[in-house]
Amino acid sequence: MNTAAEKPRRIALPLRILLIVLIFAALGWRATAVHAQLQTAREERDRLQLAVSAKQQENEALSAQLSAGATEEKLEEIAREELGLVTQNEYVFYDVSS
Repeated sequence: MNTAAEKPRRIALPLRILLIVLIFAALGWRATAVHAQLQTAREERDRLQLAVSAKQQENEALSAQLSAGATEEKLEEIAREELGLVTQNEYVFYDVSS
């Protein structure tokens, strides 16, 4: 015999199951979003590690140049690249096509 007290229990059980399923679905959706953020952070970390490694190599090369001292060739190279040094009887051509 179905009494009034048994009827709410029958209804409550499917609602509880539905609530549990919804909670697990929400947790799964959130875990997927967190996983995507974690993957993005790992990619950023890897990119930054490569940049740091490149800068460390550049610093080591510059330190080696400093410890070697200034040579005539190095001074001329810097003067040409950064200051536009041109020696006598040299011609400089500028590309104005772009």
